[in-house]
Amino acid sequence: MTDDRRQDDETGGTSRRQPGPFESEMDSFDDDEFGGPLFGATTEQPVVSLEEELNAERLSFGSDDSGALPHWTDPPTGEIPSIAASERRESPTDDLDVWSSFAAEPAAGSADPSGAIEAPKDPTGELTWHDDATAAAAATSAPAEPAEPARREPARITIGTDPSGMPRRPDPKRRGGAPQRPPSAGGTAPSTDGRNLPIAVASGLILAAVFLGLTMWSPAGALAFVTVALGLAAIEYFTKVTDKGYRPAIAVGVAACVAAPLAAYWVGDTAIPLVIAFAFFAGSLGFIGADSIEAGPMPNMAITMLGVVWIGILGSFAALILSFSNFPGGTPWGTDTLVLVAIGVVANDVGAYFLGSAIGKTPLRPWISPNKSLEGLLGGTILTLLVMLIIGMQDLSDTWSSTSHLLMLGIVISAMAPLGDLTESMFKRNLDVKDFGSIIRGHGGVLDRFDGFLFVLPAVYYLMLVVEPWLAL
Repeated sequence: MTDDRRQDDETGGTSRRQPGPFESEMDSFDDDEFGGPLFGATTEQPVVSLEEELNAERLSFGSDDSGALPHWTDPPTGEIPSIAASERRESPTDDLDVWSSFAAEPAAGSADPSGAIEAPKDPTGELTWHDDATAAAAATSAPAEPAEPARREPARITIGTDPSGMPRRPDPKRRGGAPQRPPSAGGTAPSTDGRNLPIAVASGLILAAVFLGLTMWSPAGALAFVTVALGLAAIEYFTKVTDKGYRPAIAVGVAACVAAPLAAYWVGDTAIPLVIAFAFFAGSLGFIGADSIEAGPMPNMAITMLGVVWIGILGSFAALILSFSNFPGGTPWGTDTLVLVAIGVVANDVGAYFLGSAIGKTPLRPWISPNKSLEGLLGGTILTLLVMLIIGMQDLSDTWSSTSHLLMLGIVISAMAPLGDLTESMFKRNLDVKDFGSIIRGHGGVLDRFDGFLFVLPAVYYLMLVVEPWLAL
């Protein structure tokens, strides 16, 4: 603070500083010489005291009608402060509204339908102010009705999930062991996997007798047996996947599975790619004619072609094996080989069943089938090789007379039959079904009985092409 200002303060702010000698000389310059005063005409300024200046700059907050503040020793109330609309907007001409960009739309059914009352929100997410009217309206508003769950479209399949939406069967090991099965009617105890052994043996013997009778009659009879079996298996497969939510091209799939062995028998292995191509063309044409994408063309075409390849194409190798009996001279190479294949697959199944039931403790793939064990696989292999050795020692085959060739045949059967059985069990587990059908009593469906053959037949056919067992005669 300068000396002049101190002097003013001491005299009560009424005195004024006198001009100095230099300022007097500047003011006395001749007007004629400089055309007027050097710094222009001066006007007399009003005298303002320091107290008046400070009072003019003092801020005003209006009347204090908020009441007394609580003492700092009082405990906190935990209440959220509310700001009334009249306090936030004192006049309609207020240009500064710091909350205008964060104002939310009024809730449906609120007390202020015009939207004049807004509920500002803190952009940091830490504090939120609510109007009294808005809070009261929200408290009295009716609760929202729960949304109706979306209906599942049966034709739209989600890959990697069960289209039926059914829960998976619980693993018996997670529930404290396998569930106890009630005894069957008549007092005959069922086997560990639910198979009625006497009925299964009787059905298997009848089936084997029909097959051997047709095969001994002519190769065409064996071909008829194979074609009917593949057709029934295809019907079981497409019926079951349809029940589980898929929409395959059933007519195309069944027709391809029946046509595949017939074309392979009369044309040869060159017909197999044509069957696959024509089945794909026909299935695609059918889905192109659908009304919309709701037909699920991609997953349903995939499930259709799975049945065609798995049942029709793999099963058609039985017809290719039978075609070896069409050579000049009436050679029984095809029928003889197919009979040996049937004997070997049955021996493998029987050996795996009995040894697995007796000492089986190490499951092959527990998530697929807990009843199939490593001990059962070993038992099936041993019995299959033993049967092939007996056939070779007794010279019971007119085509496979070499013991080494028979052992090769036994090894192929022992490797491929369990693989086919596991594949079918895997598909059943994915669909959450026990069997694909119930035509053969004690065995389930045709597909359940011939699942191992479907993988053995292609391997045996190419083994015949490689070793040519008839040359060892």
